[in-house]
Amino acid sequence: MAGTLYLVATPIGNLGDLSPRAARTLAQADFIAAEDTRVTVKLLNHLGLRKPMVSYHRHSTDARGVAILDRLQAGEDCALVTDAGTPAISDPGEELVAQCARLDIPVVAIPGACAFVNALAVSGLPTGRFTFEGFLAMNKKNRRAHLDSLKGETRTMVFHEAPHKLPATLADLADAFGPDRRIALCRELTKLHEEVRRTTLGEAAAHYQETPPKGEFVLVIEGAPERAPESYTMEDGLTLAAKLQSEGWSTRDAVKEAASVCGLSRKALYDQVIATKNQTD
Repeated sequence: MAGTLYLVATPIGNLGDLSPRAARTLAQADFIAAEDTRVTVKLLNHLGLRKPMVSYHRHSTDARGVAILDRLQAGEDCALVTDAGTPAISDPGEELVAQCARLDIPVVAIPGACAFVNALAVSGLPTGRFTFEGFLAMNKKNRRAHLDSLKGETRTMVFHEAPHKLPATLADLADAFGPDRRIALCRELTKLHEEVRRTTLGEAAAHYQETPPKGEFVLVIEGAPERAPESYTMEDGLTLAAKLQSEGWSTRDAVKEAASVCGLSRKALYDQVIATKNQTD
């Protein structure tokens, strides 16, 4: 019988945020797969635990992933942890979970801290619908393509960013979405110097060009305004119906299609089409 892969969320700064269930899972797991064992050992020391660990990060997913899967299939339980937050979210653990799903290995989430959820909650921006975009690509062309694809996005957008890339990223965001778009910059969440700066993209870009940023950031950006639905007139409907008829559509089918596209009454449009036809005959 296969073991279970436990996705254990770890604190994003404050060790007091680790849940009793997470601590118990770490204690009971046969081994721990960690993004950086040097970081995880500090957490284990805080809990007074000594556990076998293997490293599992973006540069070791192939070989280490196979080894972890072999141990799971042999019946061992594994606790997967990232350096901070929830594993498998913008994290190489995503691939391990996908492999477990293909092999019918049980996966259990042990909930806890997640930086982008906390940032969204304190942002002051709409939270009912949002899209998590993770880290932007370092390559300028790929980053530009990513941002271009989001120009019409009406949901609140959430990004992660490192301090050394923040000024350039804010400049690109302001260029893509406009300097007046609202943003909440959430820095060092749950840590001693936690800060939430609510401003516009233009002001944020200017500020961090002058003030070197420190700490890890989550950027929460207002979505684009909803577009008002297009309003069509009866004249628009007549024009479209005439165009369709010129392409070989029957009067009935042309009116039906034009009324549907323009949001007009089919009967009213049909009457207008017939009236126009009678005037020209």
